[in-house]
Amino acid sequence: MNIVLGVTGSIAAYKAAELTSELTKRGHDVYVVMTRAATEFITPLTLKVLSRNPVLISLEDEKNSWKPGHIELADRADLFLVAPACADTLAQFSVGLAPDPLASIYLALPSSTPRWIAPAMNGKMWDHPATQRNIQQLREDGVQFINPSSGDLACGYQGIGRLADLENILQSIGA
Repeated sequence: MNIVLGVTGSIAAYKAAELTSELTKRGHDVYVVMTRAATEFITPLTLKVLSRNPVLISLEDEKNSWKPGHIELADRADLFLVAPACADTLAQFSVGLAPDPLASIYLALPSSTPRWIAPAMNGKMWDHPATQRNIQQLREDGVQFINPSSGDLACGYQGIGRLADLENILQSIGA
């Protein structure tokens, strides 16, 4: 299965390495697309090595082909997964903004492609009415969610907001 894995600007971005590795070990072709903010938490090189594929970060990266990379990846995707997904990315997806390759791929996906999002953020951000409205809109648009878990958060708080466990993500997407 061809999986487009989005990684956004969340401290949980480091967990994308283990997710990428496990998906690859299970025989999936993983194509990682990172937001610029995600590169502050984990290097593209790590995910490139683990996925054995180039990592797309900016629209500038698309100069290697005549066909825009975000359209090619959207066409190739058997499954679209964003883990972790930050509040900013949820907002962009919910209103159809496409400032980067990840959001552009989301908009270009065929309607038959399964879309999964595993959010990770501070609990106050998760509970905020704007975030909940965005999640509701995305659900109405056919996106499936792997809800965050509760526990110690990187910001020092306790509560909801932790990225779901790896096995929960893998089981949810049927990998």
